[in-house]
Amino acid sequence: MKAPSLDQWLKEAKQDERAEKCGMYLFHNGVVRSTAKAEVRMGAENAAPVTGMEFHYNADKVAEAEKEARCMPGIHYVRVWLNEGMLEVGDDIMLVLIGGDIRPHVIDALQTLVGRIKNTCVEEKELH
Repeated sequence: MKAPSLDQWLKEAKQDERAEKCGMYLFHNGVVRSTAKAEVRMGAENAAPVTGMEFHYNADKVAEAEKEARCMPGIHYVRVWLNEGMLEVGDDIMLVLIGGDIRPHVIDALQTLVGRIKNTCVEEKELH
């Protein structure tokens, strides 16, 4: 699935009725990498390279995570896109855009939302 345009997303966010309250926007662009999660996160030295990923998500859980992010202090804009199916190295996995009043609020919201999506809303299987 082709990812949406980040430029278009930002343009739309800046035209949103709440845009005047936003002093910062942050994007997260998750991408399939060739380095195994076991190597990156746990230091496994002999992990086989990743050749692709099987990725699926629960839309209801994602919608709930987005809703909760919108309720975080200072957050005025949230948008999420997730890919699905068999992905190759270099393919986009997810895009997340957060807009809010000040840097600490926006950084916290982005980190919280991406973490929640990764930990509770998706199933991903690295292929080797």
